[in-house]
Amino acid sequence: MSDSTKRNFITKTTLVAALGGLLFGYDTSVISGAVASIDHQLVRPLNLTNNWEDFISGFVIASALVGCMLGSIISGFVADFVGRKRGLFISAILFVISAVGSAWPEYGTIYPLHDPVAIVCSFIFYRIICGIGVGIASTLAPMYISEIAPATIRGSLIIYYQIAIVSGQAGVYFVNWFIASLGDHDWLMTTGWRVMLVSEIIPAFIFLLLLVPAVETPRWLMLKNRDEDALKVLHNIFHPNEAHQTAAEIKSSLNKNIELGSLFQFGAAAVLVGIGVAAFQQLVGINAVMYYAPEMFKNMGFGERGALFQTIFVGVVTVIFCLIAMKMVDKVGRKPLLIVGSILQAIAMLGLAATFMFKLNSMIAVFMILFYCASFSISWGPMAWVLLAELFPTAIKGRAMSLAVFIEWTVNLFVSWSFKIMDGNASLNAVFNHGFPFIIYGIMGVLGTFFVIFFVPETKGRSLEEIQQIWLDRKNKKQMRNQIPVKAL
Repeated sequence: MSDSTKRNFITKTTLVAALGGLLFGYDTSVISGAVASIDHQLVRPLNLTNNWEDFISGFVIASALVGCMLGSIISGFVADFVGRKRGLFISAILFVISAVGSAWPEYGTIYPLHDPVAIVCSFIFYRIICGIGVGIASTLAPMYISEIAPATIRGSLIIYYQIAIVSGQAGVYFVNWFIASLGDHDWLMTTGWRVMLVSEIIPAFIFLLLLVPAVETPRWLMLKNRDEDALKVLHNIFHPNEAHQTAAEIKSSLNKNIELGSLFQFGAAAVLVGIGVAAFQQLVGINAVMYYAPEMFKNMGFGERGALFQTIFVGVVTVIFCLIAMKMVDKVGRKPLLIVGSILQAIAMLGLAATFMFKLNSMIAVFMILFYCASFSISWGPMAWVLLAELFPTAIKGRAMSLAVFIEWTVNLFVSWSFKIMDGNASLNAVFNHGFPFIIYGIMGVLGTFFVIFFVPETKGRSLEEIQQIWLDRKNKKQMRNQIPVKAL
């Protein structure tokens, strides 16, 4: 098999897995175009007071995040017991089920529903199903890519996943706009929102079909003692000598699992650093920007249409700088990009806070948001997924990565929820004029810089087995330091 054929195999396999990221972005954003219609069709028939209506509406819209948390926490079990490929296949099936069920929640059960409460509960159920699919895919897709890709190009290939996420987020806005243009306001309230939600079935089916011929990862196959099958896959990636050498390295790394079943068998740092990476990706405030960008632009003085127009630039900048990161990650390394990105994000967030506090020109605030999105997109956005897929040794990767992604979704929910509280607090706004949340995110950027410098290892150009050895060496050094010498009598 020629080098070009091997590269095509790796690229095609990576793109199939990356479609899980596209569905991640598509699913979490498609509901944005249907919020008003869902309120009209599902929430208002409950005849609640205004406060309770807002509470239920918020939960209905955010219910997918609950599913994301559930999906991520079970993804380790799925990855270890059914495999990376079949786990992605399960997520694709969940995407299809949720697309149909959430579009027609009154018919998505065994029998038609008529009670408004039951219909809302049915909708929430299918959005949670959607979230479970996203949670599984958000763990398994980067894991799959990392276990297929050679070390020299692994970082850039994993960034395909982040590019797919932001492409799904940006693409669905155009899909929603197109669907809304097919009819008038009444059509959108009654039918258009259903078309938006069921449109997810198209990429989900494509993902499902492309997964059928896809291969399983060689590391999972060897974890299940299917060495011959693993070697066949490795021959599609490497030259014969390299394939056998890689197989021997994987087998050797698996044979080092003395404390079988222990999550901390490679030391607590191997798990805690990954969790820290997942947490900081959200603590720097990205989803406060992505979810509430229109509200931020309105606070700057833009009208409703102007605010929505500005969000297009956010999407464009995010995609462009993810592409730049893909070109840089395997040349510059993960740590330098994270450190520089953290510093630039902190500057952008603190600058944005100053813009609000001192009521500076709104275009300065727009620049700060775009500057922040660019900084995030070359650092924490893609690099977190790269590191999460690389840091954990094969024997614990399923459980450790599912725990880290669960933390990522939990912090995502906390940041999104807390931003709304901080931004709406009259006492804080009297002092900071909507700038307080950005001070917090700026501080998180500074803390993230020190976290990367002191705790995160550089993984550029290293095989997954070499990265595993980093943790074993750290564990052994710590054990040696903790040993108390016995003095001779």
